[in-house]
Amino acid sequence: MPQTSIREFADSAAEPKIRGFLHLPETPTGDALVLTHGAGGNAKAPVLIALAEVFAAEGLQVLRCDLPYRQTRPWGPPGPGDAARDRAGLKNAVEAMKQTNPGKVYLGGHSYGGRQSSMLCAEEPGLVAGLLLLSYPLHPPRKPEQQRTQHLPDLRTPALFVQGTRDPFGSIPEIEQALKMIPARTKLLMVENAGHDLGFKGKTKKEDLPEIVLRKFREFFEALQP
Repeated sequence: MPQTSIREFADSAAEPKIRGFLHLPETPTGDALVLTHGAGGNAKAPVLIALAEVFAAEGLQVLRCDLPYRQTRPWGPPGPGDAARDRAGLKNAVEAMKQTNPGKVYLGGHSYGGRQSSMLCAEEPGLVAGLLLLSYPLHPPRKPEQQRTQHLPDLRTPALFVQGTRDPFGSIPEIEQALKMIPARTKLLMVENAGHDLGFKGKTKKEDLPEIVLRKFREFFEALQP
C-alpha cells in the first residue's frame, strides 16, 4: 500500500471551526473526501481511520473531522439544537478541501454524521460530487415508525450506502425502501452479519471492509462519469 502522511488539521478562522486529521496521499489524484463520525464518537473512530487510510492510499486527500458539537463537548451525544451548526461545520470542511484539491470532493459519515451529511446535500445540491453514508440511522432502535427520511426526496447527490445486515437502526429491506425516495443515483453495499458499528467495535476490526468499500465507491462513482 502506498505511504500516506497524517497531520492534525485546524481552521480557527472558520465558523464553526474545523478540527480533525488530514491524510495526505503520496500520489494525489486531486480528489478529496471529508469523513465524520457518529453521535457517540469522534474523528478518531477506528472505522473512519481505516477508511481514510485506504482512500488516501488510492490518492484521495482525506479529512477526518470532529463535528462542531464534539469540539464543544468531548463526550456525549449531540443535542437537539446542534444539527444545523454541525451541517455548517461540514460545509466549512468541504470548502476547505476544495481550496486545496482541484478534483472532486466527496462527503461521508457514520450514522449521525452521515445523516447530517445527507441533509446538508439535500439543502445544497451540487456541494459535493457524492456521498458515502455508513450505517445510516433510518430510525431509533425498536422504533421503526420514527423514520428519518423527510429530506430524502430532496437528495440529488449520488450516494453509496454501507449498511450492516444486523443494524438495529435500519434493516436492509427498510433501507432499500428508503432509497426509493431518493431521486439521485444510489447504491447499497450490504455488510453481512455486521451491526451499527460495521464490525469495528473496541479493538475488533473488520479488516477487509475498507478495501471493499473503496472498490464499490470507485465502481459506483466512476460509472456515473460521462
